Amino acid sequence: MVFKAIQDKFKVKSAKKFLEDALLKQKSAHDKKGVATVACIVDMDNYGQAEAFKSLKDNLGLRPNAVQVIGYKRGKDQNGMFGIPYCTDKNLGWNGSIENGDFSEFIGRPYDVLINYFTDDRLLLKLMSVQVDARIRIGVKDGNKNLNDLTIETNLNDFETFKKELKKYLKILEELKP
Repeated sequence: MVFKAIQDKFKVKSAKKFLEDALLKQKSAHDKKGVATVACIVDMDNYGQAEAFKSLKDNLGLRPNAVQVIGYKRGKDQNGMFGIPYCTDKNLGWNGSIENGDFSEFIGRPYDVLINYFTDDRLLLKLMSVQVDARIRIGVKDGNKNLNDLTIETNLNDFETFKKELKKYLKILEELKP
């Protein structure tokens, strides 16, 4: 039991080091414009309707499988399984790795937009975000500003306003056709 606690502390320490290094790295520049794929990381403890992100495909005029969503929960779901795959703190591995098959599949492809729909300062959420290959990173107010290129000033519980603002700013950035 003592060994497990020590091991967990070292995992957290190595993950924090990985996160610092990842945030310092230069972002690669992409010449490509337009939004064809969207990834969403949702804190399901603070916003329980992660399925709502699937509606972004209609709002942004995307293909049916263009929006991928993964969630985060502090612990296992006691009321049954969610319809959205998710990670927990127990999935933290060595050197910032996340040992979850759903997450491995999630980061296996590049995205045009990553939506960081969380405000809590959770290590696993930040690690999930830095491991996604995305051209544009968008978050909500009170989120980690180092992770996001654009922050939309809305609360987590006001998803309709978030959708409107997201579409507006993507048009301003000429990522969506007017």
